Amino acid sequence: MNLQENSSTHELKRTMKTRHLFMISLGGVIGSGLFLGSGYTISQAGPMGAILSYVVGGFIMFLTMLCLGELSVAMPVSGSFQTYTTKFIGPGTGFALGWLYWLGWSVTVALELLSAGQLMQRWFPASPVWIWCAIFAIVLFSLNALSARAFGETEFWFSSIKIFAILAFIVLGGAAMFGLIHMKGGQAAPFLTNFTSHGLLPHGFTALLITMITVNFSFQGTELIGIAAGESEEPEKTIPRSIKQTVWRTLFFFVLAIFVLASLIPMKQAGVVESPFVVVFDSIGIPYAADLMNFVILTALLSVANSGLYAATRMLYAMSKEKMASRRLTKVNKQGVPFNALVLTIGIALLSLLSGFFAEETVFVWLLSVAGLGAQVGWISITASQIAFRKKFIREGGNVEDLKFRTPLYPILPLIGLTLNCLVLASLAFDSEQRLALYLGVPFVVACYIIYHLRIKKYRELDGGAEQELNLNENKKMII
Repeated sequence: MNLQENSSTHELKRTMKTRHLFMISLGGVIGSGLFLGSGYTISQAGPMGAILSYVVGGFIMFLTMLCLGELSVAMPVSGSFQTYTTKFIGPGTGFALGWLYWLGWSVTVALELLSAGQLMQRWFPASPVWIWCAIFAIVLFSLNALSARAFGETEFWFSSIKIFAILAFIVLGGAAMFGLIHMKGGQAAPFLTNFTSHGLLPHGFTALLITMITVNFSFQGTELIGIAAGESEEPEKTIPRSIKQTVWRTLFFFVLAIFVLASLIPMKQAGVVESPFVVVFDSIGIPYAADLMNFVILTALLSVANSGLYAATRMLYAMSKEKMASRRLTKVNKQGVPFNALVLTIGIALLSLLSGFFAEETVFVWLLSVAGLGAQVGWISITASQIAFRKKFIREGGNVEDLKFRTPLYPILPLIGLTLNCLVLASLAFDSEQRLALYLGVPFVVACYIIYHLRIKKYRELDGGAEQELNLNENKKMII
């Protein structure tokens, strides 16, 4: 009886459905990168180059999600790729990856809260930003503390607003592009003139490479499907379905939106405007276009923060289950939420937020640089873990046909995914704005390896031995 009670206080509940998983992954992807940063991509790579960047980024995402699908259906755990890395690559690597990914999302939550607070000043210019940050932090913490289903339901509606806005943009912008809707000021329909006037790569291949780094990072967040697998109903059915929907619909939304943007906004103007979406809606004559997009972008920021808080909390919970963090962090409340892990995560996010007010040009920039690294390293670990998992599965006599979800063309597609993900990481060195991530991220990972081998490894071995002895004694008592 005691053993059952102890187990129930440390296990998550499977309450999320396919629609929750799909929207959670979209929630982590569709954010300010698309609504605000897409203009920069067009201005640097050109209209055709921007579309090419998003297609290549989508291809890398597709390969990575195929690998994640096989792993998460075979082992649907909340630790996802951190657990797989620990099991199939090495516990030291899993330890470093877990802490890097957790810190990355914790800092991202802080960034999204800060950006959301700044957006509110459009409507309430006299209000201080920190008040809105505090209000949004309390709301998101409460939603995550209620239950995984409450979080999933909130994310479903957050993401629905974003998707509706993108679909409206694609339909109305596409109509204006071909002259079906008259634009303000009597402007002629541009058709495809912006594509033909600039050539394929107006700023060369280097500009394309730099934008591909940014674009690839904008796709990151889809890996949240794997983290949510530990709390999904019938993971063998919901995960493959969610991955397929996420990949194709994300590509559809991103590529079509960029196509319409590049058609309607000249290349030189795209990099100057604050939000290209506002410019397009305003030129079509949508009333209160700026306010409407401000609301949509606010929703997008809160959605990413909501997903980030969930992802970081579950990663910390999984690390604790792997004996790589305090055992107290495995405890869940009556709703099946790892409450201690949630409190610690929001606490670190708020500390990061403070640095956004008091050390914006130093500490906050450093934290953001490390944050951008976590998800990319996560994608590398997903593709590497799938290759190692399949090798071990076959070596131990497993039949590949028994896997309920299989990555096709093994090992070709996983190896291509691993190579492309490593190239994206290495290409950070060519972007002066992103280079800091390598300067700070590499020492962070090295420090994690040192901590693991000096302290955590010994603790895990001792704790594992004690646990085996406890289980042996309990079995003896049951036999007696």
